[in-house]
Amino acid sequence: MLKNFLSFTLLLLLQTNPAVVAAQQNGENVWLSEDELFQVSYESQLNPIIINQIHGWKLHVMNAEGNAVSDAVITVKGGMPEHNHGLATAPSIEASGDGNYLLQGLRFHMMGYWELELSVSQGSISDTVIITLDL
Repeated sequence: MLKNFLSFTLLLLLQTNPAVVAAQQNGENVWLSEDELFQVSYESQLNPIIINQIHGWKLHVMNAEGNAVSDAVITVKGGMPEHNHGLATAPSIEASGDGNYLLQGLRFHMMGYWELELSVSQGSISDTVIITLDL
């Protein structure tokens, strides 16, 4: 019964939170930005992701035309909206060429629903990708 309630609550959150809906998942670990200006894919160094372990993600960023974006400025923030708290660490992102970036210092400190918000800017173009995780 509790599992059904939690599933319903998560579904309701996804349907009523425009930021999450706009970040449409385009495939496994591939996410579109809110205005569909960027597409971000990621691969975690941990598979599956383990609670309380600092790790990194390899990110790949493409523009709306499907071209790699190598000169983006990306910032990350996130947390658990249902618990009203952010990340326990301050991850950093470093470019590694050909649209690839390394997000380092990420740690999820408890199980549950998480959102990572990536703000992506390239020149005068900016958009936000919200990656949702249920750990």
